[in-house]
Amino acid sequence: MAKEDFKDILEAKKKEWAEQPMLRPRIGAIKINMSLGVAGDPLNRGKKILEDITGQKPVETYAKNTWRKWGIRRGQAVGAKVTVRGPKAYELLMKLFHAKGYKLPSTAFDKQGNFGFGIEEHIDIPGQKYTPGMGIIGFNVGVQMERAGYRVKQRKYLRNKIPSHHHVSREDSIAFLIENYDIDIE
Repeated sequence: MAKEDFKDILEAKKKEWAEQPMLRPRIGAIKINMSLGVAGDPLNRGKKILEDITGQKPVETYAKNTWRKWGIRRGQAVGAKVTVRGPKAYELLMKLFHAKGYKLPSTAFDKQGNFGFGIEEHIDIPGQKYTPGMGIIGFNVGVQMERAGYRVKQRKYLRNKIPSHHHVSREDSIAFLIENYDIDIE
């Protein structure tokens, strides 16, 4: 599906968001996960690349099980992850979409409006250069969409559920991406 297929949905959503600004979706968090399966120097190089891309220090992820065939022990560091929120998330998402060619498959979206995609080579991201000592890594990107008022389910005091009519839908996320990032949905 192209942008033209979502033209009616986009117009309806724009009208709805103009009448009720609290329904406009926003980016809650971007989670970048890189799994190398080995510890040591390759993991340190991957963490450095993630830090260059996001501007934040990544956190190591650890193996939950032992896999003797692959030489992975339980509790061994095998990957890294970073969570980006706020204004930096909007800028980072623009760079990541540039690496994907501003195209996403419609299957990348779930019912709650969240979406994910993979980056095969980090050198596709603008501003990243190939360094022979670092190598090339790929990673997964997960984007969590939310609306104003979602803090209710995360706060410590008087935590509560978000009613179903306030959840972000798949169409809301697609309309948000077409409007703000000019994305083609395939």
